[in-house]
Amino acid sequence: MSTAEVGRGPRRPGRRRGRHRGEKAMVPDAEFTSYYGKPILNPPVWKAYDVAGYFFLGGLAGAGSVLAAGAQLTGRPVAARALKISSLAAIGGSTAALIHDLGRPKRFVNMLRVMKPTSPMSVGSWLLAVYGPAAGAAAVLDVTGLFPRLGGAATAAAAALGPAVSTYTAVLAADTAVPAWHEGHRELPFVFAGSAVAAASGMALVAAPPRETGPMRTAAVLGAGLELAAAKVLERRAGLAAEPYKKGKAGRFVRAGEILSAAGTAGSVLLGGHALSGRRRHAAAALCGTALLAGSACTRFGVFHAGMQSARDPKYTVIPQRERLRAAGG
Repeated sequence: MSTAEVGRGPRRPGRRRGRHRGEKAMVPDAEFTSYYGKPILNPPVWKAYDVAGYFFLGGLAGAGSVLAAGAQLTGRPVAARALKISSLAAIGGSTAALIHDLGRPKRFVNMLRVMKPTSPMSVGSWLLAVYGPAAGAAAVLDVTGLFPRLGGAATAAAAALGPAVSTYTAVLAADTAVPAWHEGHRELPFVFAGSAVAAASGMALVAAPPRETGPMRTAAVLGAGLELAAAKVLERRAGLAAEPYKKGKAGRFVRAGEILSAAGTAGSVLLGGHALSGRRRHAAAALCGTALLAGSACTRFGVFHAGMQSARDPKYTVIPQRERLRAAGG
């Protein structure tokens, strides 16, 4: 654009507009636009349900495998089996969502032709390719009772890869030029990690008997706390680039996620101290778990839409760039 400063029209030295009677601005205030009405950034062509669903299901799968291994080691077989099955279903759904967004299954296979450590997408594709069979073997061998040692090894392998599966999508998003994602590159992995733990804990509360879910209730509190704390740090540190997380569709999803996660966490804490009867206790646990799952999903959709909103509005690209230049003395 021809203006000297985006968002302001040019001023004559020594004169103030609006202070002299009859004086009119010759040039209107500039707006945050670019040549021919084209955006400064091309927003990603990702589809909301595919990519936000991919984010959520991947987190549920990875954290679920970690909790499943812990449940198995501490003598909670029903919870361990439920989490293994849910992790297998979640990673299958996550991979299907990714392939659907890519358009053709062949494109996913092509990403496995090379291994590029500097590419989050390449690393993520290989993570899915290795983690998926491990999670599948852990679930199938647990259900069938076959080859218990092999099943234990598969459970351990899935748990070892689980944290990376839960968080690499945050690195993938932050590696783009989308302001709301890129400026949050430090905090987004922690937001995703906390959200994933809360979701997996919620799944355990829904699918396992309450007598086996004590550690999962504790994990729900820790996960929801980590998610909320990291999100607040992101809002303070990223400045203007964090604004989309509070506005529009993204803001509504983020607020819904906070409310649902808080409700599910509070219910989980109260559940541990109340001596409810069997059916009532299980119903209350399932309700808390559903709230945690829904809260985690809303968080992922909120992050997705915040990125899209920030890519469409040029001010989230222009103003932070100018602030960085001024800070550097440029």
